[in-house]
Amino acid sequence: MTRNPLSKKAVSLAPSGIRKFFDIVSEMEDAISLGVGEPDFDTPWRVREEGIYSLERGRTFYTSNAGLKELKIEISRYLERTIHVTYNHASEVLVTVGGSEAIDLAFRAMLDSGDEVLIPQPSYVSYLPCAVLADGVPVTIPLKHENAFRLTREELEAAITPRTKILVLPFPNNPTGSVMTKEDLEPIAEVVKEHDLYVVSDEIYSELTYSGQHCSIASLPGMRERTLVINGFSKGFAMTGWRLGYVCGPAPIVEQMTKIHQYAIMCAPTTSQYAAVEALRNCGKDVENMRESYNQRRRFLMNEFRKMGLQCFEPFGAFYAFPSIQEFGMTSEEFATRLLQEEKVAVVPGTAFGDCGEGFLRISYAYSLEDLKEAIGRLEKFVRRLRK
Repeated sequence: MTRNPLSKKAVSLAPSGIRKFFDIVSEMEDAISLGVGEPDFDTPWRVREEGIYSLERGRTFYTSNAGLKELKIEISRYLERTIHVTYNHASEVLVTVGGSEAIDLAFRAMLDSGDEVLIPQPSYVSYLPCAVLADGVPVTIPLKHENAFRLTREELEAAITPRTKILVLPFPNNPTGSVMTKEDLEPIAEVVKEHDLYVVSDEIYSELTYSGQHCSIASLPGMRERTLVINGFSKGFAMTGWRLGYVCGPAPIVEQMTKIHQYAIMCAPTTSQYAAVEALRNCGKDVENMRESYNQRRRFLMNEFRKMGLQCFEPFGAFYAFPSIQEFGMTSEEFATRLLQEEKVAVVPGTAFGDCGEGFLRISYAYSLEDLKEAIGRLEKFVRRLRK
C-alpha cells in the first residue's frame, strides 16, 4: 500500500470557479469573454521602458528581501498622497509578488490554529483558501444586494465570536464593484476597535473608483495601528504580468511577514520593482486616462442593462458589474453555461465568489467598447429568448 502523498488540507480546497469557463472559451471560435479581471490596456510605455532599461543596465540581482529602497520610499509617498497615511519605508513597507502573496503572508504571520477570519462575500477567491492554509477558520459574512453589497455594522457584529481575530475588507470589491465611503467605514472601525480586531484591507482597486476618492480604513482614527493595507500595480497601472504588490502596516506584523517572504520567495522580481518606481513617480496621467475609459464603459453597461430590464445596482469601483439573473429561475452556473453554449459569451457565475453570489453574474468591462457592444447584444438576444 503506497502512502498518500497529498495533504488533506490541500485536497479539501475547491479549485477556483473563475478559470473553468475560460478553458472552454479558449477552444471556442467567435467566443467573447467578459470574465477575466485584467485590464485590456498595455502597461504605460514609460514603465515598460524603465523595465527594459534596468535589464540593459544589468540590474538582474536580488533586491533586499523587503524590496528596493527607492520603491518603498515611493510607495510611502504614494500612500501619503492618496490615502493620507504615513508609513516608515524602512520598517512598515514590504514589496510582494502581487497583492495575493501579501494576503497569504498576512494570514500566515497573524493566525494561530483556530483563529477566525471574517470574510465578507461575494469577494476575491483567495481569501478563504489562504485562511485555511494558515490554519485559520474562515467565517463568511454574506453581503446583501439591498445594501449595494456594503458591509454593515450589524452584519459585522453578528459574525464576531471570542475567536475572531481578523476582518478582511475587500473594497473596492471584486466581483460586485461596490465601494465603502468614509461614512460606511466609520461604524466598522468602531466595532473593530471595540472587539480588538485587526483588519486586512485589500485596496488593489483603489485607483479605480468613479464617485469620489477612495477612502482607506487605515486613515480613520485609531485604525492605522490595527490595519494592513494591501495594494499593488496589477489593476490601476495595468501591470498584471509584472507580479508586483505591497503591504503596509505596523512594523511588528510587517517584520514577521518579511521573515516568511524571505524563506518562501526571497524577493519580488527586480525588473518589476525598478519599473514600479517609474509607475508611482510619473504615471498618474496614464492611470487617470484608463479610469476615464473604464468609467465610459461602466456607464454604457449600466445603460444597456436598464434597456434590457436586467436588475443591477450601480457599481462605483473596480471594473465589474454584478447583474441579478434571479428572474429566470436558473442557477448562476446554469445561466453562464447556457449563455456560453448558445451565444458564445463567457461570464463568471456569482457563486465563484461565495454562496451568496447565487443569482448573480460577474461581468467585467475591462474590454474594448466594440467587444462590449457585441457581447451585450448577444446577452440581450439570450435574455429575450428566456423571457418568451
